[in-house]
Amino acid sequence: MSNITELVDENASQRALAPAAVGTQVGLMSLISLATIIAFNVLRPRNKIVYEPKVKYHVGDKKPPRISDSLLGWLPPLIHTKEPELVDKIGLDAAIFLRFLRMFRMLFTCIALLCCVVLMPVDITYNLEKVPSTSRNILSILTIQNISDARLFVHVAVTYVICALVTGFVYLNWRDVVRLRRDWFRSPEYMQSFYARTLMVSRVPRKLQSDEGIRAIFQSVQVPYPTTSVHIGRRVGQLPELIEFHNKTVRDLEHILVKYLKDGKLGKERPQKRLGGFMCCGGTKVDAIDYYMAKLKRSEEAVENYRTHIDVRRPEMYGFASMAAVPYAHIVANMLRSKHPKGTTITLAPNPKDIVWSNLSKTKAELARNSTLGWTFLVLVCFVNTIPLFIISVLANLASVCPLTAYVPFLDAWSKASPGTFTIISGVLPPTVSAVFGYALPHLMRWLTKYMGADTHSRLDRAVIARYFAFLVISQLIIFTLIGVIFNSVTQVVEQVGEHKSFKTIIQDLNDLPSLINSTYINQSSYWLTYFPLRGFLILFDLAQILNLVVVFVKKNLFGRTPRDIREWTQPPEFQYPIYYSNLLFMGTVGLFFAPLAPLVAVAAMIVFWISSIVYKYQLMFVFVSRVETGGRLWNVVINRLLVSVILMQLLMVLTIGLQFSFRSLFWLTTIPPILFIIAFKFYINRKFLSDFRYYIPSDEELRQAYVHSKRSDSVNNKLEKRFGHPALNAELFTPMVHANMTHLLSEVFTGKIGSMKTKLDDLGGNKVDAAVVAGGVKIAGIDERDLAYDPALYQRDRGELDWDNRSISSLNMLGMDNASKAQLFAANGGRSSPAPSQVGGYNQYLARGPQADIELMRLDYDQQPLLNSAVSKARLLITTS
Repeated sequence: MSNITELVDENASQRALAPAAVGTQVGLMSLISLATIIAFNVLRPRNKIVYEPKVKYHVGDKKPPRISDSLLGWLPPLIHTKEPELVDKIGLDAAIFLRFLRMFRMLFTCIALLCCVVLMPVDITYNLEKVPSTSRNILSILTIQNISDARLFVHVAVTYVICALVTGFVYLNWRDVVRLRRDWFRSPEYMQSFYARTLMVSRVPRKLQSDEGIRAIFQSVQVPYPTTSVHIGRRVGQLPELIEFHNKTVRDLEHILVKYLKDGKLGKERPQKRLGGFMCCGGTKVDAIDYYMAKLKRSEEAVENYRTHIDVRRPEMYGFASMAAVPYAHIVANMLRSKHPKGTTITLAPNPKDIVWSNLSKTKAELARNSTLGWTFLVLVCFVNTIPLFIISVLANLASVCPLTAYVPFLDAWSKASPGTFTIISGVLPPTVSAVFGYALPHLMRWLTKYMGADTHSRLDRAVIARYFAFLVISQLIIFTLIGVIFNSVTQVVEQVGEHKSFKTIIQDLNDLPSLINSTYINQSSYWLTYFPLRGFLILFDLAQILNLVVVFVKKNLFGRTPRDIREWTQPPEFQYPIYYSNLLFMGTVGLFFAPLAPLVAVAAMIVFWISSIVYKYQLMFVFVSRVETGGRLWNVVINRLLVSVILMQLLMVLTIGLQFSFRSLFWLTTIPPILFIIAFKFYINRKFLSDFRYYIPSDEELRQAYVHSKRSDSVNNKLEKRFGHPALNAELFTPMVHANMTHLLSEVFTGKIGSMKTKLDDLGGNKVDAAVVAGGVKIAGIDERDLAYDPALYQRDRGELDWDNRSISSLNMLGMDNASKAQLFAANGGRSSPAPSQVGGYNQYLARGPQADIELMRLDYDQQPLLNSAVSKARLLITTS
């Protein structure tokens, strides 16, 4: 037992840091954080495109509130802007993220107060009464570590209260989020969006891969509302890859030209590119400009040739169907959520900007193969990511467990020759490696999830949160705890074998393993007291965006920036919800994990959440935008992880009571009820809220007053095909751009005659600019300095959530009109996206009053309309016979 105690005490110097080390870390991080805040306040007024890009770039009237240039002028807008205005200005995704942060902030404030008021006096009095002063310190007396009598059940009672607090906060916020979702579904922005009344049909069988086939699928389930148009996807083959290849070539050429013509002066030597070789060795050097020009011409010809033949390509295994009104689409999607008519899956269509088009066409076999390979690679990556952390953690422990360094001569010599550097390196490497892998891992997980077949970016976000959070919990909490236990146990065995002790003695000493486990994870609470100050600093460092400024400065002054780089850099960046949610959830898990064991950890978590709430509110109001608005769809995912965190906290309490009183007693059973309560609570909120959260469920009055869109406008204008056709079909190819002061040098760069013309650039909203036409007909546009920044009007066009084709709606009518008007409204005519056929008698009454009791007995017979009208049939017959 003495050996175990010594090992635990020694290991505490690294993973359970001494009070002095904790105080040093808190003081150091506080000073650096203060300096970061000062830097932010100084830099902000002078770099508004970095710190306030949304003041210039916003959609419609959603301009952020006025912000002062004074030292703390950014705080009043944060204080006075409340949730209703936030929903309108920054979107529901961002508003729900801030609500989640606000919930965490208040939840941990309550938990911290509870633990400090109830648990700290119990822990302190017990340690002062029964633990010798030589066996305790200022941190250990604030934990459950030394308590072994009935006072443990005070901690058990506190876990009951914590579970009640979590469920209370979750319930209240779930209720409010559902209310926000209902309001969002009913907002003009959503109701006027074309995708909101569109359904996506995936996994369409080969024999039904046509517009008529999509319509037949809806006929087979007798949906209560008709489709206004249908569209089967068309196979685009390698066109997206060709366009991406072309545009990347343009970017490469632009960087070469801007670097060569930097500051309007010709470079000393023409740029070269190495083909082949390895690590700048071997291969063949060629002229970089000529190489990229030839590559550009080949790729442009390939794209144009591919596009001319795209109409003869085969249909894809997905399609879309538009409904006459938003409520109709939601009702049908809700009806078919667990059905698979003809083997298909019918869901609400996502925003076209949200679709991962390459995954919609993957077959079940491809998805199964990619899923297997993806999961295998993901497990391998997580395992490989854990190995360096394991090895470095062992090396860190070697700094404090000196006997083991004798088995590694290099480490033994190093620790004796320079103990200071040995301790510093062993302490710095683990968090450094963890930070590096922590930065790359979520991006790798996102790529793997996309490879495995996720069909929308929002689904990628949900998957990354689930997987990255699981990895953080398993590696940072569970694995490191096991490392400490295993490391100390192995150390004990190695020492006893070295002392030639008997096997029986070694086994008897292992009987004290429960005490070792208990001490190991409780001691680690001191480590997390150094983790939270670091996280607080990183959050403030993210606010200051110093690295972003440095990178832009270096790139501008050393390498030059292309007009395209400048235009993209001036736009508000996208907020990475999965990474921020995962990090916040992990911090919350750590806070809950140790709250009943070491209340100071909950206090540290509370402070960081207050800081996060302020920082992220500023960033979402003035800096970041959501990639695509999903209406807070991530809420359910993060709440599920929060409830899992509560269960983990309770399982740790089960382990603590079981180890203290021995699992042979029944005291540990007192910790089980909260786990069962959390599981039951999860089923309850799913039953109560989930349907309203996912679907717009209209009332009878809303159904009667719903706007009904014209079938004629949907079909004649081909809105469905235009809106949900593959973007590669209409994507504009990049035109090479250089700064205007460089165009006069192009005659010295390219051989042959240089022409000039006006060319229209999609990047400039279709505006015409001067361009030089070099050999081969390649146009290179010269961009004036006044046009370098992204045009706010163009940004509003690209970012606006209201569909561009809403302006072409020819008729928009209320359901309460007369039958004659209704019949005209649903008049069926041609159009490439096939319209739904005319309806049987009684259909107008149905539209006016909704489904009645006899709806299930009546077949809406779509087959009354022929697949082809007579004129088309005769024309096709003539073509066939001739």
